Amino acid sequence: MKRVRDQAIRGGAARIGAQMAQVLVRLGTLVILARFLNPSDFGLVGMVTAITGVLSIFRDFGLSTAAIQRASITDSQASTLFWVNLAFGAALWVLTSACAPLLVEFYREPQLLSVTLVLAASFPITAAGVQHGVRLQREMRFESLAAIDVVSLLASSAVGIALAISGLGYWALVGWSLALVSCNTMGVWLLSAWVPQRPARDADIGSLVRFGGKVTLNSAIVYIAYNLDKILIGRVWGATALGTYGRAYQLISLPTDNLIGAIGGVAFAGLSRVSHDQSLLRSYFLKGFKIILSVIVPIAAFFLVFAEELVWILLGPKWNEVVPIFRLLIPTLLVLAIINPPGWLLFALGMIGRSLKIAIVIAVLVITAVVIGLPHGPQGVALGLSTALMLWVVPHIFWSVKGTNVSPSDLFRQMAMPLLAGAIATLVAIGLAWFLGEFLTPVWRALLGGAVLLATYLAVLLYPTRDRDFYMGLFSALHTHTRVG
Repeated sequence: MKRVRDQAIRGGAARIGAQMAQVLVRLGTLVILARFLNPSDFGLVGMVTAITGVLSIFRDFGLSTAAIQRASITDSQASTLFWVNLAFGAALWVLTSACAPLLVEFYREPQLLSVTLVLAASFPITAAGVQHGVRLQREMRFESLAAIDVVSLLASSAVGIALAISGLGYWALVGWSLALVSCNTMGVWLLSAWVPQRPARDADIGSLVRFGGKVTLNSAIVYIAYNLDKILIGRVWGATALGTYGRAYQLISLPTDNLIGAIGGVAFAGLSRVSHDQSLLRSYFLKGFKIILSVIVPIAAFFLVFAEELVWILLGPKWNEVVPIFRLLIPTLLVLAIINPPGWLLFALGMIGRSLKIAIVIAVLVITAVVIGLPHGPQGVALGLSTALMLWVVPHIFWSVKGTNVSPSDLFRQMAMPLLAGAIATLVAIGLAWFLGEFLTPVWRALLGGAVLLATYLAVLLYPTRDRDFYMGLFSALHTHTRVG
């Protein structure tokens, strides 16, 4: 178990470091692209990706999650899963291409035909690397996965920026997307050094396919719930409105997609390895939950207080309409940091059926809220989405941990200090922003205010001795394992 813990700590440090680097690269890329592209360019590509994103969930049919969750897997099974993944990828390529004319008709945008046909090629490219990535993750080689993620993002960002500077408009975003998946697949092939065998009929992958099917259905429901807003805004309000809403959503999604995703990948692999030891499982899960919340809370506080400065710095003055939408979406950042981690626990325990039921309820709540807010434009949708998710937090916690050795009170205790520290830091930052607002430029307001907010947050968070010992112990372990690694 010590080996699993050490690999999780070292892998967690690598993934978090890589995700922080990716956040910076994505922000830098966004800063540049926002100066060369218009909201309609982002909206046009967003119309396609909102739809193809649903299909992308089926590209591996949940087989990557199933392979990671399984205690052991043979090379014959892995090879057979590779060919199954590739077949799904090819089928989705054909299906997406066939649906291109329908997207043109749905959105009434002729340019979508060529964009959809090109983006469809990402399905087989991604599918070709799924099981290679699984192999690295099962071996807990998170440092290798982190390196692949960063290098792929740097290369694809360079492609996207070059195309944007060349004046190719929305094709810069298309090129960026294809370059990203291509580099990632090449990276996992090279670093895993695994060549799949021919598919075997006696590989016994039935249970993996059944588990993967439930995972896929779960993911599809959640994806539709969280992306129907973009589809409907594009259909009702057009490409420019979608581009504006999409940039606000993208800024909110950076912490959830990168930080929560990074820690979640490590946590799921680690929890799956210790799922037979209930005491250890509980301890690992609660620590991971507390870390996630401790990282996300100050980010959400900074976003709330300095939304105008952040949008001005990253996107420029022509994107002012993003600010109110961005602020309305901030509660979703905190909510997702709370409700996503219990999913790691359910998946690690094989309780995919309960996770599926929870996903259905979330989908109904979110879709209802989006439909109610849609007549009021992007801001109405943002308000509806945040309200629905905030109302869902407490029921989600009770339902998720029922029948496990983790109790709702365990989670509430982990949440208490980060949320209290965040609230106090927010009030201090608001006061500082009000006092110095007229004397500083947006950049200096964000830098100085962010520093004060973070200092206040840490001072309150680390005040209790037990919490201070927890974070100092974590920092020491990260430092030790990073140095040794």
